[in-house]
Amino acid sequence: MKDAAMRSIVRCVHLILAIPIIGYIYSPFDLIPGYAPATRFVFFPALLLSGLWMWKGHAVRRFVSKRLA
Repeated sequence: MKDAAMRSIVRCVHLILAIPIIGYIYSPFDLIPGYAPATRFVFFPALLLSGLWMWKGHAVRRFVSKRLA
């Protein structure tokens, strides 16, 4: 897969994962307990990992390729 295609996919995933978090932040207070577990344990960690991958993914790929060689 080309780097541009991978970057585009990760960017789209990152933006899609941000939608439930925005809903969690701006939802009425009485609905927050329903959103909390999914937001805390699924959406936020996935959003964090996709953001880190966009930021430092090149360094991770370089580190892994050196260890495998």
